[in-house]
Amino acid sequence: MSHVTSEMIEQFKRDGFFILESVIPDDVLQALRDECMRYIAVFDAEMEAKGLKTEGINHYKKRYFVANRSRESSVMTYFLFGELMADIASATLGDNVYLFNEQYVVKAADTDTKFAWHQDSGYVGHYHVPYLSCWCALDDMSIENGTIYVLPYGRDGRNTSDELITHVVDEDTNDKIGYHGDDPGDPAIVPEGSIVVFSSRTFHRSGSNTTDSYRRSYLAQYSAEPIMNKEGTEFWQRADPVVENGKRVMG
Repeated sequence: MSHVTSEMIEQFKRDGFFILESVIPDDVLQALRDECMRYIAVFDAEMEAKGLKTEGINHYKKRYFVANRSRESSVMTYFLFGELMADIASATLGDNVYLFNEQYVVKAADTDTKFAWHQDSGYVGHYHVPYLSCWCALDDMSIENGTIYVLPYGRDGRNTSDELITHVVDEDTNDKIGYHGDDPGDPAIVPEGSIVVFSSRTFHRSGSNTTDSYRRSYLAQYSAEPIMNKEGTEFWQRADPVVENGKRVMG
């Protein structure tokens, strides 16, 4: 049986998100955490070698977006192409699913680690069919450690759920910002191993990590069709088949 119920699909259509609590097996969860910390060490070394404190939206010893390293990692590959993620993606997107992007999103113990309101589609910029973001909690998530907040459809001021808003870049953080209202959104206070599933058109943000521990998450993103660049000449990110005609493809 699918982890995704008909009620969750209805919520996804109505609000733009749903939550699966404690669905990642403990051994897989620990393996993902171990890989996360290994790559944080690699990323620190890369930034140190370049003499950088900020690179894009990454901030040294504060906030990390370690993207598309799964081709180097059997742990990440196993998870991204496994039964759980194929189930979630196909239940939401349909019989054909592609891996579009993946990245660790990590916040160190620092008050300057919040992330602004945005649609994931805002980081693509040009119009494309909405894709799926699966935000996997590798730690227990709380307001104190900077969990994500989602803004349900109907509260974000858009005309339709498919509308892609023009984002502006924050000069201090390099974040892209697409919502400027005062709705705080709904916090995802979930235990480790949970997955917040939302559309790439759903606005979300995250708070600062005010605890003394890392706040670790893994973002797996899937599309129903390959997402191309603005010119339509090449893939924007990745287009690795996960499900073809309703059957899972091993990555």
